[in-house]
Amino acid sequence: MRPDYYTGRRTIYKFRVHKLKSEFQIPAEFHYTKEHEWVHVEGADCRIGVTDYAQNSLHEIVYVDLPKVGAKVAQMQSLGTVESVKAVADVYSPISGVVLKVNSELSDAPELVNKSPYEKGWITIIRPDDLKKDLPSLMTPEAYRDFVKKITEKK
Repeated sequence: MRPDYYTGRRTIYKFRVHKLKSEFQIPAEFHYTKEHEWVHVEGADCRIGVTDYAQNSLHEIVYVDLPKVGAKVAQMQSLGTVESVKAVADVYSPISGVVLKVNSELSDAPELVNKSPYEKGWITIIRPDDLKKDLPSLMTPEAYRDFVKKITEKK
């Protein structure tokens, strides 16, 4: 059983992973990839970032390579990278579309991805090509929670 936590108007699901002794936030209104990106539909556009699990796994993020505004991206195409003291990870686009905006604050403060992966640490906003086609291939919050739970139980 998982408790619901509320942050403003957003429902956040938290669950304890006993092996890692960590809690991961999984907002209810988002969709997720198996590569640990999230997408939040905001009217005609979609905000994209990496999940709490991803930032926790990477540890201290020191650099974010942002996509170019105006770039056309395909679903699961690399948007850029997130670099930590441990590793460099590709960030894949959960949807197809055109990059409208990037979070330029990450250039000077990449640690925002660690501190606030769903709010201040977002990476880009994309104008989607076809959400009806892309969203069904993504995971619901419950499916993503179960996915992360299976991964962490193997460790």
